[in-house]
Amino acid sequence: MSKLEVDKIDPQSGTDLELGTSGDTITIPAGVTFDSSAATNTLPSTVVTTTGTQTLTNKSIATTQLTGTITPSDSTVTLAKLTATGTQDATTFLRGDNTFDAPPLGGITEVDMWRLTADTNTGISGVSAVDVNLERVDTDGFAKIGTGMAQSSGIWTFPSTGVYLISGEGNINVDNGDTNALMLIFTTTDNSNYAQEAVNAVGNGSSSEIRSNLTVKYIFDVTNTSTHKIKFATDSFATTTTLRGNSGFNETAFSFIRLGDTNG
Repeated sequence: MSKLEVDKIDPQSGTDLELGTSGDTITIPAGVTFDSSAATNTLPSTVVTTTGTQTLTNKSIATTQLTGTITPSDSTVTLAKLTATGTQDATTFLRGDNTFDAPPLGGITEVDMWRLTADTNTGISGVSAVDVNLERVDTDGFAKIGTGMAQSSGIWTFPSTGVYLISGEGNINVDNGDTNALMLIFTTTDNSNYAQEAVNAVGNGSSSEIRSNLTVKYIFDVTNTSTHKIKFATDSFATTTTLRGNSGFNETAFSFIRLGDTNG
């Protein structure tokens, strides 16, 4: 076997230089460093198959050019080794588009229910908030989820941002001749101006009092707990028309369920 000692090999003409002939094997012995860090390497279109430990520095190989199992040098895949965008922590997951994101919805984190503890007559002289005889349900089997709602003078404050399902269920005694007893939901997004979002009505054209039910519902996107609030109200009640209440069970009740994160 001949030995050739040179410091540099250049092509005789042009810019292409070929080593060996098709079918030949060029062997680089152990202990030799093949430094191509300053060059542009073009890999063959066929699959690159290797055995043992192969170290590549500052080089990229398309996944189509590899077979077998690729294992990091320390046998671990940490967050620091991933190029995905987004917040990388214990509360997020890696999506198929190589981004980190929070789990959708994340389950129901807030559920609360309140009720009237005694019959309440509001709304006789126009729209009036339901602001008296209120308590959180406390009978056997009830359990709220999360912090729960706060109420002051009939104004309800949310414990956290999110999209909420709001429901009011009124058991109502309707005075004879009261043809338009109303139950309503109002919301504000600036902690000042309230807009009517839901209304239901019942009338009594008979000569005696009747009992009926009113239900109002609304889905409210609470983007700011300081400015986004709601109130339940009644309107056009006759003198003896009342929302029924009881401290031992629900007759008129108000429920709040956080369905998911805000869209705002």
